[in-house]
Amino acid sequence: MDAERQHGGIQLPEGSWWDWDVIAWNAAEFRLAAGHDLAYHHGLELVFGHPTLVNCPAQFHDPVFRAPTSEELAQVTGQLGEEPLILVAFEADAGGLEPVSCLIAAEHVEVVQETVLRYWRDDTAPGQRFAPWVRPPGPQAS
Repeated sequence: MDAERQHGGIQLPEGSWWDWDVIAWNAAEFRLAAGHDLAYHHGLELVFGHPTLVNCPAQFHDPVFRAPTSEELAQVTGQLGEEPLILVAFEADAGGLEPVSCLIAAEHVEVVQETVLRYWRDDTAPGQRFAPWVRPPGPQAS
């Protein structure tokens, strides 16, 4: 049975989701992280399962999610050879003079809200986890 097709904007939970960056991208997932300052942690992730098309910068600010246009849907369908299960569109500030238009096609998308630390610490609280690249410090040299 075909999964339900979703071509519309994403509903984000309440929060300050100004800064965004790509934290994982492979055949299984494309993961965007968001927060008000990404130096130490982020509080939101959009996890796109089995992405088939990604067109967005590695870092951007203040995205405005929207339904894709019929032209965007037709273009992506033509590129992929079939209509994507999920197609997410948004405009974002990537540091240029004009916002950039972004598209992500995938099999599914999940919105994950939790604190993800971007640095090591020994005393994490419940509901916190570490970003994939964070490791405990190695042995100290004498």
